[in-house]
Amino acid sequence: MTEDRVSITVTDQIADVRLTRADKMNAIDPAMFEGIGAAIDSLADRTEVRCVVLSGDGKAFCAGLDMASMQAGGSGTGRGRNNQGSILPQHVTWGWRNLPMPVIAAVHGVAFGGGFQIMSGADIRIAAPGSRFSIRESYWGLVPDMAGWPIWRGLVRDDVLRELAYTAREFDADEALRHGFVTRIADDPHAAAMELATAIVARSPHAIRGIKRLANAAHDADPRALLQMETDEQVAVIGKPNMMEAVAANMGKRAAVFRD
Repeated sequence: MTEDRVSITVTDQIADVRLTRADKMNAIDPAMFEGIGAAIDSLADRTEVRCVVLSGDGKAFCAGLDMASMQAGGSGTGRGRNNQGSILPQHVTWGWRNLPMPVIAAVHGVAFGGGFQIMSGADIRIAAPGSRFSIRESYWGLVPDMAGWPIWRGLVRDDVLRELAYTAREFDADEALRHGFVTRIADDPHAAAMELATAIVARSPHAIRGIKRLANAAHDADPRALLQMETDEQVAVIGKPNMMEAVAANMGKRAAVFRD
């Protein structure tokens, strides 16, 4: 892990992932691309991690691309694609969506450009009241190319998305909530995200992973394929030890103890 860009602390089955370039408002340089990509890859097979909380240290979640470093090269656009179809700048967004466990973004300060796309990759996004957002790329003569498009199409109206991408204008947390870019607003988004993560890890991890797979497929899958997928996911958990433990714990009014 690039410790001066991203840190991961795992406690009680929750991975607290933080962007740690606070002196630059967590702006994305080549090392940040590498650090976020490595963080995602390191979490992919950690079955003991049942939920991820993603946040940024300092004054902001992420101010977007560090344009000075990008001008010097190192955007990662020339690299090959991984098995999810992403190059590195897309993987830092799309990879969160494709982790097996839920990811909750806790956002404060600003989430501009690439930072806005990284935030969008989370399953759930909780923002502080004063947060500001922008699909910033056209301001710099660029197009959004960090996997925002396949995610946003399931979040927000097409005409709203076009207006924001065409103009690069800033908008606040209330507007982001109205459009569907954020899930809810909380005075302390990190604390709210950790509380939500705690509730999620109290559920069967196999059920949660199945739900995430269904949610990821829901927007694009053919209805027949999705019906079959629902059945397959249910067969995979019904009558199994974690399902039986959930029933026993609820009947006994106690906390469940699940196996990964």
